[in-house]
Amino acid sequence: MSAPTMGDLSATVTALASLMARFPDLPGVAVRITTVYPDLLELAVHDDLAAFEAWREALNIAPEDVLHGVQSGGTTRVLDVHTVLMGVRLRLISFAPIPALAPSLGAGS
Repeated sequence: MSAPTMGDLSATVTALASLMARFPDLPGVAVRITTVYPDLLELAVHDDLAAFEAWREALNIAPEDVLHGVQSGGTTRVLDVHTVLMGVRLRLISFAPIPALAPSLGAGS
């Protein structure tokens, strides 16, 4: 098997360029394109659930398709969803802190 080339990333880069042209006013995200998965475009949102929602709606992804998870010992919420755009696999993922619960007040307080 030969090493991936820049040409192998062409469809993924084209899909990203299309998103930038179609949605120039959406919040910026971390973008990942890699030769390990040349057909995968990953958009990552950090600390901004509203930005994740804006992208989810723009991509016309149903809310029920979003997987919800927790990591980092229950301190980080993870939202993860996959779709296909222009023949490219697209992953939209969000990481956001889970607010700490206020300590409950005892009966005698």
